[in-house]
Amino acid sequence: MTVYALNLFDVADRDEYLAYSRRSPQEVAKHGGRVVALGRFRESITGDIAPRTVLILVEWDSREAFQSYCDDPELADLHPHRDNGASSYIWHLFDRLDDLRPLLKTVT
Repeated sequence: MTVYALNLFDVADRDEYLAYSRRSPQEVAKHGGRVVALGRFRESITGDIAPRTVLILVEWDSREAFQSYCDDPELADLHPHRDNGASSYIWHLFDRLDDLRPLLKTVT
């Protein structure tokens, strides 16, 4: 089942995050992921979390594909660049839905 990884963060160290971002797209793709949206914070309309500067939305073939990216020993040198280059990181996974009916279904 397809999952989306919502990444919200601030850039803490430009050089570190650049080192991550130069290599990560091809590594994400190798593991069944693709970036579907990039964004820069514009304004807060409502919500109870502190705004983050960057949004990245990645679509993964499955939860297992996402986990394979996180756990790949060949990427042990890559992930620290993300960790050191970003701060206030929020990383949430969402199941792909065709519509909201499963969430709005009455539980009996």
